[in-house]
Amino acid sequence: MRDFSTAGALLAALVVAHSASAAEEPALKAGVFSPARPAPDFKLRGTDATELSLSRYRGKVLVVVFGFTSCPQVCPTTLSTLAKAHKQLGPDAAELQVVYITVDPERDTVEHMREYLKHFNESFIGATGTSDELAAVRKEYGIFANREAEGETYVFNHSSYTYLVDREGRLRALMPYGQTPEIYVHDVRILLGKAPDGSAAAATP
Repeated sequence: MRDFSTAGALLAALVVAHSASAAEEPALKAGVFSPARPAPDFKLRGTDATELSLSRYRGKVLVVVFGFTSCPQVCPTTLSTLAKAHKQLGPDAAELQVVYITVDPERDTVEHMREYLKHFNESFIGATGTSDELAAVRKEYGIFANREAEGETYVFNHSSYTYLVDREGRLRALMPYGQTPEIYVHDVRILLGKAPDGSAAAATP
């Protein structure tokens, strides 16, 4: 999958603009938003059978992922990476929440997404809604999703990066596709205010 979107280009510019002052702040490996800004909130249907919004996870670090359960490679690769990172975090994993937002509401029902995510980690939560609701969320986050082909075998080309949201609900970083579990662990621990290796407390970002 490739990253597309005019809005996404704006987000990329925010990340690049930070590079000059990166040395003054905790060294996140993902591209950093400077200044940090509130993560756009939403109300969607969660796979835990409740209304899902980001604000309900205030106090945790979030990884926000956009994808679809029929995705052949990018989505399962990202979710597998996050599942490994979750395991490597050990006790710190209790302070991390992965939120997986579908771009394919036609096929990704709450029940189907719940079973799909269980294959990676039972703590991961999915979100779906109407086509209009999901399109509005994608617009807020600068996510591109283009349906290709028709019938039951269609796929989406969609943005493949993930967002890191801090405990205060602020967008802090954008993680490109293809990163290792160790890079996620490093950045999540920094956003938790801990040392990247988990050995001691770090300065609160």
